[in-house]
Amino acid sequence: MAVSNIKASFKSDIQKTWKTVTSLEEYAWRSDLSKIEVVNEKQFIEYTNDGYATTFTITATEPCKRWEFDMENENIKGHWIGIFTTNGEQTEIDFTEDVSAKKIFMKPFVKSYLKKQQTQYISDLKKALS
Repeated sequence: MAVSNIKASFKSDIQKTWKTVTSLEEYAWRSDLSKIEVVNEKQFIEYTNDGYATTFTITATEPCKRWEFDMENENIKGHWIGIFTTNGEQTEIDFTEDVSAKKIFMKPFVKSYLKKQQTQYISDLKKALS
């Protein structure tokens, strides 16, 4: 298992940050996605620009505080936790992914892949919230 954590602060109120991160309809700010397909109120599928699909199953929602889901595709399986807090006029996020590679040859690359994905996500989110 590979665990990757990223924290960031934004000059944005917590409601706007929460809505941006959790919206399954307004995702154009994500440079890594071509589309999101909503399956039902607890499940959605994200498609990369290359058409690669990952299924997400929401396991916990506390508006403007916590969002969690399980994720799975043909290469990985894991869990994501997003914590949202207010600090003065800023919103702080603390995102943790705990992922296992399904294919043995991929295990050495999972942690670096997660870090790359998280860094891109934060970069895209900063642009969306500014």
